[in-house]
Amino acid sequence: MSGRSTPKALVVTLGLMGGVAASVLTGASFSAAKAETIWESLALAYANNPTLNAARAQLRGVDENVPQALAGWRPTVTAGASAGRIRQGIDDFVDYRNNASISMTISQTIFRGFRTINSTRQAEAVVRAQRESLNSTEQDTLLDAATSYVDVIRDTALVSLQRSDLAFLQEQVRAARDRFDVGEGTRTDVSQAEARAAEARASLNTALANLNTSRAIYRQVVGVEAKNLSADTRISRYVPKSVNEALQLSETNQPLIRQAEHQVDAAIFNIKAIEGELLPTVTLDGSISRSWGSSASVDITDNAQIFGNVSIPLYQGGGVSSRVRQAKESLGQTRLQLDVARDQVRANVISAWGNYQAAEASIIAAQAAVEAQKLALEGVIEEQRVGQRTTLDVLDAQRELVTQQSNLVTAQRNRIVGGYQLVASVGQLDAGSLGLNVARYEPKQHYQAVRDQWFGLRTPDGR
Repeated sequence: MSGRSTPKALVVTLGLMGGVAASVLTGASFSAAKAETIWESLALAYANNPTLNAARAQLRGVDENVPQALAGWRPTVTAGASAGRIRQGIDDFVDYRNNASISMTISQTIFRGFRTINSTRQAEAVVRAQRESLNSTEQDTLLDAATSYVDVIRDTALVSLQRSDLAFLQEQVRAARDRFDVGEGTRTDVSQAEARAAEARASLNTALANLNTSRAIYRQVVGVEAKNLSADTRISRYVPKSVNEALQLSETNQPLIRQAEHQVDAAIFNIKAIEGELLPTVTLDGSISRSWGSSASVDITDNAQIFGNVSIPLYQGGGVSSRVRQAKESLGQTRLQLDVARDQVRANVISAWGNYQAAEASIIAAQAAVEAQKLALEGVIEEQRVGQRTTLDVLDAQRELVTQQSNLVTAQRNRIVGGYQLVASVGQLDAGSLGLNVARYEPKQHYQAVRDQWFGLRTPDGR
């Protein structure tokens, strides 16, 4: 009696396990409720991720280098005041007199050896490089968010597989005991089934721990708990059609390359700014002052003066010359780093393309393996029912099926993540390219707000 009822229960469990793996492939949601899409998660990461927000704050700080460089065009104004008591004595004659003064000095630089121009251009190049660094951080953050999103889906599917496996093996334990009770089985069959069920329970606990880890990483990157994620994570429409197209896109869109190019520009202007220290400096200086009690015969003295000054550097101990040579070596280094960045981006694109193609091939192979193993397990179950197979044969076939289904889920995860990695490698995994429904952060707004500020301690946002 038990031998006839067992195959039907096992086939039902088998169908459930196949459906779990298929849900990842077909893009089905794990819940009937409205699911959170990967695009919504990416938008949340764009707005909430602390690493990305820290990079934005860093860029705002770098923006301030431009008004600091522009300060070379502007005058400096200083005011002073003093008060005291003077004692003068000649032989036996001693005179005490109160003394006070106020003054104001204005200095306007007329020429600084083009240092202000070149320092400003250097600061602007550094700002552009930092913007590309922010863009790179944005793409890294969105890639981390997509990876953590898919990892939660993968681990959820693996937990479901392990639960189904445990249910299958518990049914095997029950069937083995029933056969043993009626004299159709052995104690060995029962023990083997119980051992596999205990192993499945341990695997389920491991899968649950992995799922909790993935959820924690998702919370760290995205900023919210992973409660109800949709398995619809298609990225294929953003993936380049060929490796040559991917390489061409990376040459123009990859922020790492553009950042290195701007760093070369900054190094060039740095050399010119240092060389400007060898040129004359021309300033126009003026001052006004009033003194009280400056002498015994005069109560108030007013003074006003204006001078044009020219300072010509003749020798600075070799320090400036050394800094020029040092800056030229730094320029050579940044040019080499640009070549390194291009080579690195190219290697990343080719590697990402290969991984993406390999993942697609792995999915086809895993699908075939799952279908074949499902048929094999069904056949072994039928053969066991008529006494041609043992319980161990069923257990081994079940283990192989779970392994193949887990491989299928992992291959699907690798293909999706590989697609996002490929899009990131060509420089198009950003909020604009993906069309995320989120308020875009515009770096130029802060830059324009501070560039021409002559004074003020508050930041544009009021801090």
